[in-house]
Amino acid sequence: MKKLRNHLIGVDQGSKILFSDFENSGEMWTGSGQRSRRVAVEFGKPFRSPPAVQVALDMWDMDQKTNQRADITSENITERGFDIMFKTWGDTKIARVRATWMAIGELSGDDEWVLY
Repeated sequence: MKKLRNHLIGVDQGSKILFSDFENSGEMWTGSGQRSRRVAVEFGKPFRSPPAVQVALDMWDMDQKTNQRADITSENITERGFDIMFKTWGDTKIARVRATWMAIGELSGDDEWVLY
């Protein structure tokens, strides 16, 4: 459980197209075996400490002739952003994917000093 220490709570959210590999015969559409795609996300304003981040598939376009395998998660979470990591494997063919995300965490107050 993440405990929040102040009353200034920020919620940031958005969506990102992770890839559209059917347009250029990319590896997610034409490849097989272990494949992954990492996409960096920057928050609109930095949080005071690394927030809680949730990611989900918002849109996926997959070939119906193969098994549909997907794993999506958030990684490398900092005060300024995080990475969305999407993975697939086997014979799965994925044309394109869009992910949605939400971050919830503490914000710094206007009267707080930041010492470097």
